Amino acid sequence: MVQIINVNAYSVASLPLIPRAHGNSLASATGFVVRHNQEAYLVTNWHVVAGRDPRTGQSKDKTGAVPDTLTATFTRKLAPAQLEWIDVDLKLSDDEGVPIWLEHPRHGRRVDVVALKLEPDSARQLLPYKLTADTQTKLEVARRLNIIGFPFGMASSGACAIWLQGYVASDPEIDYDDLPCFLIDARTRQGQSGSPVISYYHGGETVPLIDGDWQEGPEPVAELQGVYSGRINEESDIGIVWKREVIQEIIESRVRGNNDFMGG
Repeated sequence: MVQIINVNAYSVASLPLIPRAHGNSLASATGFVVRHNQEAYLVTNWHVVAGRDPRTGQSKDKTGAVPDTLTATFTRKLAPAQLEWIDVDLKLSDDEGVPIWLEHPRHGRRVDVVALKLEPDSARQLLPYKLTADTQTKLEVARRLNIIGFPFGMASSGACAIWLQGYVASDPEIDYDDLPCFLIDARTRQGQSGSPVISYYHGGETVPLIDGDWQEGPEPVAELQGVYSGRINEESDIGIVWKREVIQEIIESRVRGNNDFMGG
């Protein structure tokens, strides 16, 4: 249990993830929860749960191992000044070995995002993101965004995520590489794959809205903008953000995943 006086809700909405093969840790990553039609889903990257590069099919692990379970750290107790966490091992496939995650209905693994349905469990507290924002902020080139995750598997305290800022690097209205994503300029590192990318304005800041208006108020304004999935190459600080709408498309399509690169 960690004693905390004041913590931002979004710092505990991101979940540390560890993909495992036969109990052995393969890497570290990040995920977060969304709720859709009263059901909760864990969202992260395809390459995290499949353990493969979505473009080449090669294993991300040098031994060639691919994950069979995913350990996620959930908040178990949220009291006025205390936080407690619990590790939960999530299955990635059914008894026949077929993946149980959902992936994009049209692009499949080319959209590096998956949703894994979470069964009800009173022991873990879910802090889900909304797929439809109360206040739609304007997203355009050079806008500041926040990537909230766990670089190198590190947390600020307990399982509180680390915030990293970046700037929109390509026009969000134009799909990068003909896929539903845009680019961000941010100094991210291993372990932040699957992080939520949000617009966040502190109370008192002027917030640009999508309708061209501006809003200013005493409360912070936050909006989920997408899912981070890594840099375009190892030599660049330019990374990829999958747009928020792909999450809803994945959940509503109910298309089961495929971890056999020669299939689907």
